[in-house]
Amino acid sequence: MMERFAVSPFGGKGMSRAQFLVNERVLRARGSQERQKGESSATQKADKRPSVDKWKLIRSLTEAKSHFGLSDRAIVVLEALASFHTERHFGPVEGLVVFPSNAELSVRARGMAPATLRRHLAALVSAGLLMRRDSANGKRYARRDESGVIEAAFGFDLAPLALRAAEIEEAAAMARKEAASLRALRSEVTIHLRDISKLVEAAFHEGRGNTFECFARRLEALSGRLTRNVDFKVLETRRNGLLELRRDLEAAYLAGAEEIDPPADEASDSAVKMSACARQNERHIHNSESDQQIEINKGEMIEDGFAAYQPTLLTAETTDTEVTENRDLKDRAPKQDADDPPSAPKTPPIALDYVLSACPQMHDYVPGGLRAWHDLTRAAETVRMMLGISTDAWLQARKVMGELDAAIVVAAILERVAEIRSPGGYLRHLSSRAATGRFSVKPMLAALAAARLRERTTGSAA
Repeated sequence: MMERFAVSPFGGKGMSRAQFLVNERVLRARGSQERQKGESSATQKADKRPSVDKWKLIRSLTEAKSHFGLSDRAIVVLEALASFHTERHFGPVEGLVVFPSNAELSVRARGMAPATLRRHLAALVSAGLLMRRDSANGKRYARRDESGVIEAAFGFDLAPLALRAAEIEEAAAMARKEAASLRALRSEVTIHLRDISKLVEAAFHEGRGNTFECFARRLEALSGRLTRNVDFKVLETRRNGLLELRRDLEAAYLAGAEEIDPPADEASDSAVKMSACARQNERHIHNSESDQQIEINKGEMIEDGFAAYQPTLLTAETTDTEVTENRDLKDRAPKQDADDPPSAPKTPPIALDYVLSACPQMHDYVPGGLRAWHDLTRAAETVRMMLGISTDAWLQARKVMGELDAAIVVAAILERVAEIRSPGGYLRHLSSRAATGRFSVKPMLAALAAARLRERTTGSAA
């Protein structure tokens, strides 16, 4: 039989130059192997054991499929064809023509449709990993002699696959290296996102939201969704952007760290003073678990995530006398008639933009827009009536806290109204704490701003 026999496809399909060159490579490899066998000594048997494990080779091809332009289903078809070769190992010098029927090939290809089979077979031929050996009538079969030895076989030749084993292994090693680099880069991006988010959140908790709002916006711009097959260049660009953001953020955070560190005497005054009274300690137990719920006056329940940043707890430092005095604060506080003008508002040491970024719902109650503090106080008057806060509780809060702080508290209550059972009772409770110097609006706003930052970061990362 001639060496270049049955190299053209059956029917109207044309033969490309690449397919002819694949056949030439197979012929040269077989000729080289035959010459090596002829030159071997008579006492030394030639090693006929194939050197390529077909299943390991297909696994390597699966890892390097993008290099050869193959899909996962094309690999399934190649695996099905390889299963028709009875030996586990093969080489390009052997007869590697398999001749399965369409029905059996479809079964071994996990029930793939005939049209899909033909498409993926064509892809394997175009990739140079498979070669057609079509018979005169296009049928796949083997012709045997009287002793049962195959004289000629027509079907699909797997010799190109065995011939390119070294190339496949090299491409697979390169693919594994690129995948490892991509995993490391993705992990680095994730860690940068986490560290930057926590640092910005810490700055918000410290009441520096005005300074760090720009960093929060930059973080949000770099926190988009990453697809499973994201390109390495895209991931590298994001990593570089996060590195730049991290350098700027850490420099700004360290530059302003000394401004927020409290003096030693202030820290000592704000420390919790525990009483030695066993009865008091038994009645006031503070559980610091993050998932607890905290009960305050009037029976309302507030999530720890909101209350942790505002001193609204009846902690162990609160004596029985203090509790009684706080409950009677309304009777002891100076009375203010409804007709009396409120005290002149004092501008708090908080920027209006920071308040509105933490409490954005207040914008909905000022048709002309919130541009000044007096707009906020007018909106708070509308909101407190909508929340059911009585005039008496509202006047008490304005008297104790001041007009602006009371308006800020109402804006904060509006943000968490779904978690507060009694807004009026809650406002009275905060007024009682403000009267004894145990309440400030700054930690409350910091908690709301940090919660909004977490929501934006989590939503972008998802």
